[in-house]
Amino acid sequence: MAIRNLAAAIALAWLLLACGADRDGEIVIRFPGSAVGAEGELLARQLERFMDQHPGIRVESQATPDASDQRHQLYVQWLNAGLGDPDILQLDVIWTAEFAAAGWILSLDRFDPDTADFLPGPLAASRYRSGLYALPWFVDVGLLYWRTDLLEEPPARFADLGGVVTQVARRAGLPYAFVWQGARYEGLVTVFLEYLGGHGGRILDEQGVVRVDSEAAVRALSAMKQAIDDGQVPRAVLGWQEEQVRFAFQNGKAVLMRNWPYAFPLMQDGANSKVAGRFAVAPMPAAPSGEPTAALGGSLLAINARSEHPEAAWAVVDYLTRPAQMLDRAAQVGQYPPRQSLYQEGGPLQGRLAIPLAAIRQVIERARSRPVTPVYSELSGLLQVRLHEALTGQRDPDEALSLAAREMRGLLARKDLGPESDVAGDAAK
Repeated sequence: MAIRNLAAAIALAWLLLACGADRDGEIVIRFPGSAVGAEGELLARQLERFMDQHPGIRVESQATPDASDQRHQLYVQWLNAGLGDPDILQLDVIWTAEFAAAGWILSLDRFDPDTADFLPGPLAASRYRSGLYALPWFVDVGLLYWRTDLLEEPPARFADLGGVVTQVARRAGLPYAFVWQGARYEGLVTVFLEYLGGHGGRILDEQGVVRVDSEAAVRALSAMKQAIDDGQVPRAVLGWQEEQVRFAFQNGKAVLMRNWPYAFPLMQDGANSKVAGRFAVAPMPAAPSGEPTAALGGSLLAINARSEHPEAAWAVVDYLTRPAQMLDRAAQVGQYPPRQSLYQEGGPLQGRLAIPLAAIRQVIERARSRPVTPVYSELSGLLQVRLHEALTGQRDPDEALSLAAREMRGLLARKDLGPESDVAGDAAK
């Protein structure tokens, strides 16, 4: 109820503001981007520079909830109401297809942007079908954190987790070998995606066919469950999200951790971290049948399809996604640029990031987006339930994934989104 009231109040405020769209001959562009802390301060400085260079455009920023699900709910309310405000939207990488299919955001192809320098993963998350509907703003990736004082090198294979890493944990008197996000929420899907890619599988293939019940997927989920059953990963992770995982590793209780880049600078604080100066990052392990995989996170910038000033909105998006602004963002708030050219050794990013450039580049090059579909949130919700049932022992991994696949195929068929071959295959079961 509180979230709905907050969303309604903010939506009303935007509606009232819309009554005076332009002021003193200026075009007013409204942008509900990140507006708190260092990130908010950086955005304000960048928008001030933009307005200095474009005196005919005023950009007004507006605070929105930090939580992704609350921001999503708020956007849906605005856009369902047909409002032209806000003009620019900060999208999670998993929202593009949903918003594009609903007709809520403009195709950016009309502006003919140069996309050659963007990393493949973030660029794929910005597309829906044959159109480009957003531009990557900054990226986030799943990382393997490892104790450099306990291991000579990070494990490259999942098999090492139950062998070398577990032995190291026992010798060092650590209760856990590995910790990751296992609660029933989106974070569990990202961990599964990384195990899945590491075993050569996918949730949906490139044609949109459900593949989450493949042999590779069963091996991946079985590996996750076996790690818990064997004590490599504590059963407590079944209720853990990012912060519980970080605290376990930061307090010196685990050899390995799967988490996002935000944790790196926090754990380098020697006053609060027992592992400061004694850890590094690497790609997640893989099985012989797969390859190291990093779940892609981050934000994209899109334009409201009902904006009264799409050209001015594009000018803002174009400015914020230029290399200079991305470098500023990397240096000031540690958010990673989605442009390939910035990761060259000895290039402009060198020394600007908390994580060494070579280490983060290895992971970002392996970033994989979650399925690009208008119903991703619903698919993820179905998958979260079945993954958690398997990890908690309520179902065997193959049964859990078979049920998840059947439910996902059914959802895609009801939404007229599933390929005919996939729907037919499900009907035959």
